[in-house]
Amino acid sequence: MIESIIKSQTRQKLLIKFFVNIANTGYLNQLADEFSESTNSVRKELNNLTKANFLIKKTVQNKVVYQANKNHPLFYDLQNIVKKYLGIEDLVSTVLERMGSVREIFLLGDFANGIYTDQIDVLITGNNLNLDYISDLEIRLSNLLNKKVVIISSSSSKIKIDKLLVFSN
Repeated sequence: MIESIIKSQTRQKLLIKFFVNIANTGYLNQLADEFSESTNSVRKELNNLTKANFLIKKTVQNKVVYQANKNHPLFYDLQNIVKKYLGIEDLVSTVLERMGSVREIFLLGDFANGIYTDQIDVLITGNNLNLDYISDLEIRLSNLLNKKVVIISSSSSKIKIDKLLVFSN
């Protein structure tokens, strides 16, 4: 979907990185390493997105750090496009369908940090969750999203790992 609109893979990766989670930041060398791209291609796209005001930059300890500009008029539209591209909306609606008393849904690890991978790790918190349905759901979501989906269920969200809240009841 997004590939037909945005031809540059580097730009796609940057949009995913910064718009899946408003807290995500990055600087040139870190982003180039993370994306396995040259610093020149990342610099070019960072400059283009900053010039268009989609990203803001600031200097922190002699490094230029970038993050999404949440004041841009298209911020929420871009964020929704990224979430649809990653399959987050399908994941949430499918989970809520027959899961039980869901309190929160979190993305974990790489996806929470805006790193696009072939595996989605999800934490679902709530009471009386349908565990049989969860194991079936992993398979269905994997087929729907064309990615491996791993679902962890818990009665508490006090797990000490990077996570991004995508649903709260």
